[in-house]
Amino acid sequence: MQYSILSYLENTARRIPEKTAVIDESRSASWRELLLFSRRVGTALAQRGAFGRPVAVYMEKSIPALCAFFGATYAGGCYSFFNPELPGVRLKSIQSVLDAAVIVTSDELLEGARALFPESEVVSYSAIANTEIDEALLASARARAIDTDPLYINFTSGSTGTPKGIAVGHRSVIDFIDCFTELFSISESDVIANQAPFDFDVSVKDVYPAIKTGATLVLVPRRMFSSPVELLDYLCDHKITVMTWAVSALCLISTFHGLDYKTPETVRKVLFSGEVMPYKHLKNWMTHLPETTFVNLYGPTEITCNCTYHVLSRERDYSEGIPIGTPFPNEHVFLLDAENREITVSDVPGEICVRGSAMALGYYRCPEQNQTHFVQNPLNDRYPETIYRTGDLGRYSESGELFFCGRKDFQIKHMGHRIELEEIERAMAAIDGVERCCCTFDEKKSRLRGYYVGSIEKDALHAAMKEALPIFMVPGILRRVDEMPLNKNGKIDRKKLDELYGGRRS
Repeated sequence: MQYSILSYLENTARRIPEKTAVIDESRSASWRELLLFSRRVGTALAQRGAFGRPVAVYMEKSIPALCAFFGATYAGGCYSFFNPELPGVRLKSIQSVLDAAVIVTSDELLEGARALFPESEVVSYSAIANTEIDEALLASARARAIDTDPLYINFTSGSTGTPKGIAVGHRSVIDFIDCFTELFSISESDVIANQAPFDFDVSVKDVYPAIKTGATLVLVPRRMFSSPVELLDYLCDHKITVMTWAVSALCLISTFHGLDYKTPETVRKVLFSGEVMPYKHLKNWMTHLPETTFVNLYGPTEITCNCTYHVLSRERDYSEGIPIGTPFPNEHVFLLDAENREITVSDVPGEICVRGSAMALGYYRCPEQNQTHFVQNPLNDRYPETIYRTGDLGRYSESGELFFCGRKDFQIKHMGHRIELEEIERAMAAIDGVERCCCTFDEKKSRLRGYYVGSIEKDALHAAMKEALPIFMVPGILRRVDEMPLNKNGKIDRKKLDELYGGRRS
């Protein structure tokens, strides 16, 4: 039985040491090299007191970033990826929650990182990558670790304005990845194209299947997603076989007719998640890849990537929607109504709830949120049993298939990310020249709208919001209004806002 994700890395490095493990834009590394540098970094981090603490990795997506992840794990800690694309304000907010023991960065980002995190210990990867391995120190850390220790902490939007850190343990990842690789027949011969940034849990389904099976992991450079021709050349040149991608990334290629330029014919599996896949984009992909298996995955970060899957049939018409499918092994997915009664009949919406060993440990240093979402199973009054309440609504079809049908709160899915509209509103309200504001989401057009009362011009507001929020949280449409319509309870009427101003161009 595996107790640490490091067993995946060690077993694979022992079995196929010289096989290419990872390829990024500038280099490649064998499994032996990946293990060696992870242990060197692990020694350096252990010497700096990382045991039982998070380590922040502030680097571009790269082989050194992966070595820093596993190094943090060897030191007996966990890791959190600080995406350099995020605004500095947000990264500082994340660090205020995380309180990382050490921040590992690249030489290029070192000066900026020290300015951004003046009270934290910041070290460059190059300064620690050749540390002499201390076998006794690493063995001591390993001996004290257990499988319910956190492996990584991914941050997502928070309704209070402060990002929420979701802590996921070794056991959860092991249980999920074991099922994932078996169900979808991922093996040593595969070449996996990593699309997602490392702070997005879609990447977990790239990194850890490769680590477990010995498949080659290809890190696709971020810049290529603004150049579909270059992106498709890259996929074809590397003979990619597995794509576990966000829906938005697949749609980007089909929107720009990339598949008409070149088809990555070696791809045998396309697994997508993050949001509802538009049917016309799905048909485009399936037409261009007639022998490829397509799988719809569903689940939030809080249950370790996914809890259900649906393998698409080429004989079926999905114009009415794609089911989110069947639960993964050892996960129970069910619906609860407003009175916490289980829904088993068709066409009655209820909240999607999940139980099982793949569930996250909870929100990091956020007890109030844990009490809301990680709760006692209301169907079980006999012993303690935690479930995760997703906040998503689902329904059963007459044939018993489970379909996603929206949110029960102000959290939305945009560009694959779960976003609290309240966090956007808090950031907007804090900007000088904004008196009142409100944010809505157009699901059909996948578009964020921001409405405000105030003196600031739209262009200036847009620029200010880009300084405070990730780009995927900045409304693409901003409307200045004279006043906010209110409902009978005195709250801003979001539906009325969209009716009055949603179609205006000015």
